[in-house]
Amino acid sequence: MKTLKLVTAILLAAGISACAQNKKPVPTAIQNAFLVKFPDAKKVKWDKENKMEWEAEFKMDGKEYSANFLADGTWKETEYEIKKAAIPATIKQTLDTEFAGYEIEEAEFSKTADGQVYEFEIEKGKTNMEVAIDKSGKVVKREEQQEEEKDND
Repeated sequence: MKTLKLVTAILLAAGISACAQNKKPVPTAIQNAFLVKFPDAKKVKWDKENKMEWEAEFKMDGKEYSANFLADGTWKETEYEIKKAAIPATIKQTLDTEFAGYEIEEAEFSKTADGQVYEFEIEKGKTNMEVAIDKSGKVVKREEQQEEEKDND
């Protein structure tokens, strides 16, 4: 019985090791840039966002964040979900005025080198939109999503 447990443990360890080897390592430049920008981050998980970017998902200050970096360590974006109650009045007014009747499906706060915006996925009937609104309440992005696109996200 001890031999069976030992063999099982060895096979399990080998399987985990093989899986870990298939993952590309996060470039050192990205890891260093991340540590400088987010020294208090906890439970960091890395994934390749696309050919050009890496994404870290982590916890900090009681919130779940994601941050994107280029291979050379250049920071691109940080975002985190916000509750509907945390949406500022200026932003709510824009949503109520320009997107009357839409329901908020998801709300996030996003920060890039270009500035800060509130990003929303909103829905009205079969119409789905992605909307970004700057801190002054100006709509800076308005993009209707096709049903298939939403299902694939």
